[in-house]
Amino acid sequence: MDQPAPRFLALDVFRGLAVCLMIVVNTAGGGADAYPILVHAKWFGFTAADWVFPSFLFAVGASMSFAFQRPITDAAFAAKVLRRTALIFLAGFLMYWFPFAHRLDGGGWALSPFADTRIMGVLQRIALCYLLAAFAVRYLGPRRLVALSVLLLLGYWGLLLAFGDPADPLSKLGNAGTRLDLLVFGKAHLYRRDEGFDPEGLLGTLPATVNVIAGYLAARFLVTAPDRRRALSRMALTGLVLALAGLAWSPAFPIAKKLWTSSFVLFTSGIDLVVLAALAAVLEGRPPNPAVRFFQVFGRNPLVIYLFSELFVVVLRQIEVAPDVDVYDWIGVNLFQALAPGPLGSLLCATAYMLVCWLVGYVLDRRNITVRF
Repeated sequence: MDQPAPRFLALDVFRGLAVCLMIVVNTAGGGADAYPILVHAKWFGFTAADWVFPSFLFAVGASMSFAFQRPITDAAFAAKVLRRTALIFLAGFLMYWFPFAHRLDGGGWALSPFADTRIMGVLQRIALCYLLAAFAVRYLGPRRLVALSVLLLLGYWGLLLAFGDPADPLSKLGNAGTRLDLLVFGKAHLYRRDEGFDPEGLLGTLPATVNVIAGYLAARFLVTAPDRRRALSRMALTGLVLALAGLAWSPAFPIAKKLWTSSFVLFTSGIDLVVLAALAAVLEGRPPNPAVRFFQVFGRNPLVIYLFSELFVVVLRQIEVAPDVDVYDWIGVNLFQALAPGPLGSLLCATAYMLVCWLVGYVLDRRNITVRF
């Protein structure tokens, strides 16, 4: 039986912050719009909500530096990576198919056909990025990983310019990624809330893999550095340089989470390096305090808690308490909007739901259960 990889407190907290904010962003309460900073940019631009997903990918890469330390044969490594990739991808696919049935307009229920189910998504992108990055870090050293990252970022830019709509290659429906998704999956299998564009499409997996590689290199650097304090300073400085490079690139290749542009990768990876360095400087070598333990709960079972957060809110939205009013919206309007009208009430509702999800993680943590896909 495999021994669990050693815990890196700052990484657990970093990952927990990402999951916590992810849930808050995804479950805004009904009755009012959320604060703009907690809503994804419509296309070009950046908000706090846009930081969440790339940071989770960064954490996936950082975890690799610990999980891949044990000697293992190439065949066993490949089997392990492919198994985990398949499980995460399948979990994401089933999450979008859930609850496998839908209400009919005239009343009653019918099974949701596979032909209308989204194939790509958040967990699916995590799975594919994990797959690509795992084999890259297995067989390439740090310098070659940096070279590969540069190739992926420049190559993605080139693909968008070469195969997108000549009039507007970075448009939502005219970019090369959308064209590829329509060709491979068809419109019925894509995200339905963004005019047929899928923000987690196939082509965007290439630059998103760089976020994973960045996390791996960051954690590997910290683990192997002889002088931890100096290493943290260098990490923070590198993060600042990358973030500024992303901003400098943005006039030519705008920062855009939905398109997962290369400038977005540099910018978010830079922020992640600074945040992880700051957390490591403050937390490592000190006993956890209550605030740290709160985020550790999210960080120790991130995928399970994320899955629960997505599935449970779907269940709540299937239960109608009035015509066209589900339980979650009813709670948001009648409880939280009554308590604090406007965006604050929406945030309080999302925060309350996040705490419910935290309780699930807390029960798992108290029983020393860590679910690994």
